[in-house]
Amino acid sequence: MTSTQSKPSIVFCHGLWADGSCFSKLIVPLQAEGYECIAAQYGLNTTAEDVALVKATMGRVSSPVILVGHSYGGSVITGAGTDNRVVGLVYICALAPDADETSQTQQSKFPRTDVFSHIEVVDGRIWLRPDGTEYFCGDLSEQEQKLVWATQGVPRPDLFEAKAGGTAWKSKPSWYIVGKKDRTVHPDLERFFAKRMGATTYEVDSSHVPMLSQPERVLDVIHDAAKAVQAGTAGKAAQAPGR
Repeated sequence: MTSTQSKPSIVFCHGLWADGSCFSKLIVPLQAEGYECIAAQYGLNTTAEDVALVKATMGRVSSPVILVGHSYGGSVITGAGTDNRVVGLVYICALAPDADETSQTQQSKFPRTDVFSHIEVVDGRIWLRPDGTEYFCGDLSEQEQKLVWATQGVPRPDLFEAKAGGTAWKSKPSWYIVGKKDRTVHPDLERFFAKRMGATTYEVDSSHVPMLSQPERVLDVIHDAAKAVQAGTAGKAAQAPGR
């Protein structure tokens, strides 16, 4: 294992229905390259609690830190990323609200995606039904889809109504992965977020979970982010469509 002294640590932040285990195909190779990695496992009760847990998780690895957020995890890193230990943000098919927005604000302005016809609210939580994995992670094998369902993180119904408590993408360099076949967060909404934050943008021919279906592509983006922050050249990010 190579020295970790010059490498940023990587903290992963999950969304709904795919918990921290969804980053396993990224964590193992990054650890082998000498990166300190950890996935924050928060409760999806309130955004404030989730942001606080990410900040606590950052304390378990060396600084500086790159935050990687998937889906709702984008809202979490938008809030937590204002911490001065954070030097970069990687968004994977993720939400990125502004200061006056909640996680739901911009979603309501785009067409409703297919996955929301395959969820149910039971016992105070929003559950992905087994038939919903096709619309969430449909480019995985049947076995992997069943694993995602079996390890799903389930939110409180009002989770998306809260603000993130910060807008880190306004002050930190950002990288954004758009899933062109995403049926959970609308691809055009992802493009809107990426353009608004001025992110270096990559389009991947994937479902909502490219870190599981195309981990090599996601690793490439994380490497780009790490190299940029290491070199101190991560100013306003340039557009890199179709990378």
